[in-house]
Formats: sequence, C-alpha cells, structure tokens
Amino acid sequence: MTLTRRKFGSVGAAGVGLSLLHRRVWAQSAKISLKVGGQLPTTNPTTIAMEEACAEIRKQSNGDIDIRFFPAGQLGTDIAMQMQVRQGVLDMMTQSGVTLQQLVPIAGISGMAFAFKGYSEVWPALDGDLGAEIRAGMEKLKFFTFPKCLDSGYRHVTTSTRPINSIDDFKGLKIRVPPSPVWVTTFTALGASPTTISYNELYPALQTKIADGQENPLTIIESAKFYEVQKYCSMTAHAWDGFWIIANSSKWQSLPADAKELISRVFDASVVKQREATARLNVELEASLKDKGLIFNYPEKAPFRDALTKAGFYADWKKKYGPEAWAKLEKYSGILS
Repeated sequence: MTLTRRKFGSVGAAGVGLSLLHRRVWAQSAKISLKVGGQLPTTNPTTIAMEEACAEIRKQSNGDIDIRFFPAGQLGTDIAMQMQVRQGVLDMMTQSGVTLQQLVPIAGISGMAFAFKGYSEVWPALDGDLGAEIRAGMEKLKFFTFPKCLDSGYRHVTTSTRPINSIDDFKGLKIRVPPSPVWVTTFTALGASPTTISYNELYPALQTKIADGQENPLTIIESAKFYEVQKYCSMTAHAWDGFWIIANSSKWQSLPADAKELISRVFDASVVKQREATARLNVELEASLKDKGLIFNYPEKAPFRDALTKAGFYADWKKKYGPEAWAKLEKYSGILS
C-alpha cells in the first residue's frame, strides 16, 4: 500500500475562520522563516501531516510565515536534530518521546513496555496530565512542545531469522532499538541482545545482518520498506509510540502572538487527522504487508509482561521516574507490576 496525501486528507478545513490572518497583522518587519526537521520517509502519515500543515500555514498567512518541513533525515539524525533545536540552529522537529529520553528522561515514560492496552488509554494519557508532565520536562531543556502528539502506533517486532512467539524466541536475538534506555532495558530483560542503530542506518543494518530484527509500528515498517529485508512480523504490540512536535523555546516565544496562534491551530488540527489516518492504516497495512511477503504471527502478550515483572523491570523504572510521575502513568495504564 502506498500512502498518499489523498488517503491522508487535507487539513485545509482546520483553517476555516483563520484566512483573515493573512492581513499580515504580525508582519511588522521581515517575513518569518521556519525550518522543521523530520526523520520518516515521505510516504509516512507523520510526514504527510507535517507537510500539509506547513503548506496550510503558508497559505493562511499569505506567505508571511514561510514554514518548511524537511523529512527523511535531510537535516540530520534524531540526535543531531535534537541538539540543533536545543541550540536554536533548527527551529522545530518531530521527535519520538522515547528517543528524546536521553535528553529529557520523563519523555520516555509514554513508551513503557506493555503499559497501554489501547488508544482508549493512550489519548486520555497523552492529552491529559501524563502528557503535561512530559511537556513540562521538555520545557526545562529549552524545548517548547505542542500539546497534541502525533501517532506513530503500536510497535511490533520484525525479524529475518524466526518469528517471536515466546520468551525463548528472544534469546540471543540481535534486535535494533532506538537509543532509548526504556527500550534497551525492555529487550535486555526479555533475553534479547539489543543494539542501538540510528533510524537512517537501519535498513542497511538489516540488509547486511548487523541486526537480525527491529521493532516499529506497521506504518514505519511499510514506509521504510523493511519488509524487503525482514521475513517475519510478530504482532507483539509491546509499546506505543508517538511523535511530539517540538520547537526551540526561545524561538517560539519570540514569534508574534498571531503567528503562534495560526501555527498552533493548524498543527493541532493536522494531528487529529493524522491520528485518524494512522488508526485506519494500522488495520489496512497488515493485509498489504502480507501481500508483500511478510509472514505475520500473533503471540500472547501476558508472558512477556510477566517476564518483565519478574526481572524487576517495572520496579526499576518506577524508582527512576518517581512515585508522582508513575502514578500519572498508572492512572491510565492500570497497575504495572
């Protein structure tokens, strides 16, 4: 399945009532120019959402806000772009909360293994006080974080060697994970051998067998064409992941109020549509990926969660995050033990 902008839909309706903003009420000096970095391919729903949102902002502002999205790691790796945004070299980027964990520890809490059972728990948590806790942590590191988080989806394990049906299947598996302490410790506790490889280098690493497998949502497995270098897809749904839209805090605060209002409204509306598109694609892509040769299996999740509990995984992370933040997670996920 090829993800297209027609499938994703337009965010133009989000700007109804905002078109009068192109009276340039903020344009008292030079045009506002903003660069937004992203790491996912052009066909991924996150990329499509951001490109359409930026186009809508340019249209609504009559070109006075020249905001451009650069996907597919054009502006650098995840880590490089994080530092660029923090330093003010890059204005904004989309970034997984769990990947941000190295800079902002609390950002990784939303990717806790086997925490959320479904979207009925994810969105109340991320749009509620757990998301607010994460955004507050971002602000301490000079990141302004937009309130709504893009949906990446539930993550599943693909491999070139064997399907994952039980704990034993993880033993010795060389699996690539993002540079996230939460996910490195998850797969270590499950008996695998996790290795951190940047997203930009993942396809060749799988192709050359540097890693036997990887874990990502179906939308990324499809858009990055991992099915070309992987044989099995085990629907583990071991963690949910999403992409925050973050900006350099000083840069954001320096923008005129009307510009910030327009950007925020269009981004929020685009995120809502992106979430709907991703939910549909998570269902549709399974059939498409099967047609492309990926073999699916559906392991029971309870034994994996039990193994993490016995390994002290949840107890360790509760200590690291502290009782207050952990209580906000368990408010939505239920008791993790």
